[in-house]
Amino acid sequence: MKDHSANLKVMAKLMMRLLPIQILLAAVGSVNGIVSSFFASNYIGVDAMSAVGLYGPVGMLVTSLATMLAGGSVILCGKYMGQNQQDKLQNVFSLNLLLSGIISAIFIAVYLLLGIFHLTGFLTQDAAVRPIFDRYLLGQAVGLLPTVLGAQIPAFLSLENKGKRTMIASVVYIIVNVILNYWFIKVLDMGPFGLALATSLGMWTFLAVEIEPFVSGRTHVKLAARHLRWNESAAIVRIGFPGAASNVYQTARGLIVNHLIEVFVGSVGISAFAASDNLMRIFWAIPGGMLAVSRLMLSVSIGEEDRQSLTDVMRVVFRRYIPLMCAVCAGIILCAVPMTRIFFRDPAEPVYCMTVQGLRILPLCMPLSILCMHASCYAQASGKQALVHALSLLDGVVCVAGFTALLIGRMGMKSVYVANVLNGVVCVLVIYGYACFKKRRLPRTMDDYMVVPDDFGAPEDARIDLTLRSMEEVVSVSRQVQDFCRSRGVDDRRAYLAGLAMEEMAGNVIDHGFTKDRKSHAVDVRVVHKDSDVILRLKDDCVPFDPGERQKLAENADPTKNIGIRMVFRIARDVQYQNILGLNVLTIRL
Repeated sequence: MKDHSANLKVMAKLMMRLLPIQILLAAVGSVNGIVSSFFASNYIGVDAMSAVGLYGPVGMLVTSLATMLAGGSVILCGKYMGQNQQDKLQNVFSLNLLLSGIISAIFIAVYLLLGIFHLTGFLTQDAAVRPIFDRYLLGQAVGLLPTVLGAQIPAFLSLENKGKRTMIASVVYIIVNVILNYWFIKVLDMGPFGLALATSLGMWTFLAVEIEPFVSGRTHVKLAARHLRWNESAAIVRIGFPGAASNVYQTARGLIVNHLIEVFVGSVGISAFAASDNLMRIFWAIPGGMLAVSRLMLSVSIGEEDRQSLTDVMRVVFRRYIPLMCAVCAGIILCAVPMTRIFFRDPAEPVYCMTVQGLRILPLCMPLSILCMHASCYAQASGKQALVHALSLLDGVVCVAGFTALLIGRMGMKSVYVANVLNGVVCVLVIYGYACFKKRRLPRTMDDYMVVPDDFGAPEDARIDLTLRSMEEVVSVSRQVQDFCRSRGVDDRRAYLAGLAMEEMAGNVIDHGFTKDRKSHAVDVRVVHKDSDVILRLKDDCVPFDPGERQKLAENADPTKNIGIRMVFRIARDVQYQNILGLNVLTIRL
């Protein structure tokens, strides 16, 4: 049987390898928030910082729709990749881009209407802040299209194993954003409009770098607008909406909390919350990146009906992600004072004390949020919509706004920060309670905690899982596969061919793939008997290698070469190869 610890090690290595790029991607908007807050507080004034804080819930509404498209599309694409349905994959990609364009056009019109005609009174009644916010909104309108599209493209680049381009685009964006902020604010004195315009133009450069591979045709997924199946758009919205609902709820939460702060604390409280929140957002990129990686891995595992990989994703969350986040949180708390000085220098000012207080309390909710985010993501991908909506409602508005309303009269600004921590505690208890309710007992395994359906994937007696690390182990794999097939009632001929095909292809990976670099590798082997099919699947993290392409090249070459690969293609009913998130996945049906 398979060495489970080896599979978990491979999964952890892959997820940690993908993590830095996804964190950097998630940090792009956070860096922008810090840059904007720095120039707002140091060169324009505290009222400009309030405008930045007021825009948070408005921007969250746009983000919610982008999240809906990205979440729904990535989950669908992951499933279609796992099932090797290429036409559906292309269709989802094309629909995603077109829907992004439509949403952007609608919001651009709304932003222009609100900013030009000064219709923002429902957001703030402060006579000094309102005109500043109007001009800031107009600048943000310029960057809405690249902001929405920029939330979609990176996920598809990850599926294409072109995550490095996201890193390049992120670095370019940060550099352009800093230069433009300095030029527009310090040199040209363009005020709040220039503050937002710098962000918008920076996002255009980000999108230009990201989208180039798709425009030049150097990607597997391509825009195919001629034969769109629009019915898939309903699936994108249905699957992505629960995740988007969370952001919609957070928009409502932001509006409610901002109103409570304005009434009980004043605009100085909004400035302090904007400063601490924008600083925290750079660190929220870490759980955001973790979630982006896990979303891809979960969706592919669900598409392949791979129960072990599915639960291993969550094991990595507990064993790697949460300890890492706890260490980061400790560092934030220790550095609260120097981070506050980025925006405010006078310790005697109330805004300074409120910001320090926020940076010492808000980090405590981050490890809890990692659990909530991953539980919601898995529930979203597996159709547990009731749990998703419950978590979205609690996390998005009920707990934070409710606890703030209860405590702000007695605790002042501190109540806003404490409410976020209490929110995490409540959501974790709800997740655990849901598992207890569904299983009718306390969860004892990861399967119990995730409430994985009993009929998900192949039953244990209908599959075998093996991990191969050397050619010596390959020699015995043929006999194990044959014995398994015969135990399932498969005829002797097919049992023999299954063992032969597995030995040939696994040996090919070890003989060639393992020698291309100095890294340690393993071949993850699965054999499934489903209906009347014998399905062989090999997964490895070696350099990309498509045996189908090698077989085509060998057709007109020396007939003595690549005999094994050609033999497998002759005896198999179907052979499919994919490279998913840096893993070679070969599926053979007999």
